[in-house]
Amino acid sequence: MDGFGQGLRREFRLEPGVDFINHGSFGAPPAAVLAEAERWRSRMEANPDDFLRNSLPAALRAAAAELARFLQAEPADLAFVENATAAVNAVLRSLRFKRGDEILLNSQSYGAVRQAVRFVCERTGAKPVEPRVPFPVRDAAELVQTLAAALSARTRLVIVDHISSPCGVIWPVAEIVALARSRGAQVLLDGAHAPGQLELDLPALGADWYTGNCHKWLFAARGCGFLWSRRAAQAELHPLAISHAYGTGFTAEFDWTGTRDFSAWLAAGAGIRFLQDLGAEAARRYSHGLVVAAAEKIARAWGEPLGGPSALHGSMMAIRLPPRWQGAATRASAAELQSLLMREHRIAVAVMPIEAALWARISAQVYNAAADYERLLDVGLRGPG
Repeated sequence: MDGFGQGLRREFRLEPGVDFINHGSFGAPPAAVLAEAERWRSRMEANPDDFLRNSLPAALRAAAAELARFLQAEPADLAFVENATAAVNAVLRSLRFKRGDEILLNSQSYGAVRQAVRFVCERTGAKPVEPRVPFPVRDAAELVQTLAAALSARTRLVIVDHISSPCGVIWPVAEIVALARSRGAQVLLDGAHAPGQLELDLPALGADWYTGNCHKWLFAARGCGFLWSRRAAQAELHPLAISHAYGTGFTAEFDWTGTRDFSAWLAAGAGIRFLQDLGAEAARRYSHGLVVAAAEKIARAWGEPLGGPSALHGSMMAIRLPPRWQGAATRASAAELQSLLMREHRIAVAVMPIEAALWARISAQVYNAAADYERLLDVGLRGPG
């Protein structure tokens, strides 16, 4: 492979002519990973009965073991899921909440997680608690203080993004976990964006559960996530679809909930090896440096703030859009503007409604270069008209 930047773009199937600066939303698997997934799929389709009955169990555990090693975890504590949202739902639906219990989120929590909490609370009488995180974020201490002030004797579960999806801020999760557990609350860390973007040692974080996506920053095919559980917290944990292995153990229950295409999970190791061949730490340094330089340049040109200091970010940062781009700060208006940027300007970038304003969240991946952000800077200055 060539060095980082445009030379690596040939390893992906990205459409020519598009400034693809939104790796964070859905990822972009390399062609080599897609080919590995197809090899597994072809093997399965050659003899589905034999493969699913006799080959899959060991192959799936081997794939989980490779992922676990990368995350410095034990294979017996990790199972595959479709994505982090599925894992969050599995944890929420497994716990027995009662009226008066509190589930602590925050104003930067991922929208789908907020909806899952709402669903559970409406059926159990538990209460969601969502303190407002001051935004733009000033420092890590502010994040800890926000949650510390909202913890109570009724807090049963704390759910925290390891990396905030709307703005890319990295939360001091080890400190928050220690605080929450000292108050008697269990902790679920939503690391949807963390694997690959950060170096991880899951047991060292101290949480009860950790979920992450592999199809974002770990180069897996889509539909590849994982759920890690502390050993003592596994007995109460079950997948959303209860199947034949109910009651036989954590990995057995999650490995088989019914017939599906397992190829993305089985090819997860190919994504890990792609990152390791590049040099995981070098890739992280490149992406962080690129996104910081691009975000700071755009913010200066637009005269608008960043979502937080560069030291609190990995490979994603948010810049508030100029006034000429502002309107109702809703999910619908953000989606409409995001579609316009693609349709009219060929820019793939995330638009986020945060604190009554619209923000552009840019990502940097190893195939990006400084030129990929110039069109967004110019279009931002001109306005949508």
